[in-house]
Amino acid sequence: MATLARVVVIAVFLGGALGTSLRLGLDLGTAALDWPAGWSTVVVNVLGSFLLGVVISRLPARAPHWLRAGLGAGTLGGFTTFSALAVMIVAAPDAGALPLAFGQLILSLVLGIAAAMAGLATGPGRSRVPVVSEDE
Repeated sequence: MATLARVVVIAVFLGGALGTSLRLGLDLGTAALDWPAGWSTVVVNVLGSFLLGVVISRLPARAPHWLRAGLGAGTLGGFTTFSALAVMIVAAPDAGALPLAFGQLILSLVLGIAAAMAGLATGPGRSRVPVVSEDE
């Protein structure tokens, strides 16, 4: 494995550990607030969408690939979770909460897209900066 690939893998691994730790902290915090099931997943995914938009729009194009991968796929990929959203939907019929779960799914998608657009809008006059460069 080339040196750059190793550095990228390590950055994603460390970022993922950080992101999942932040996610656990938020889940524990919302459990203490006695939020109804599924709402912490909605909040995490919307917040993560916004933060990814900010990272993409504000991180300079010349930033190293390992940094973009570590922040994006690692930290924010570990923080947000489609799998928790999917499990929430699949488990909802057992709990009799299918309409609420589908509402949370739609809300996650709509607010997530809006949050990503808002995050991208924070950039200095550009809407996109490549997360992965083909020449690295």
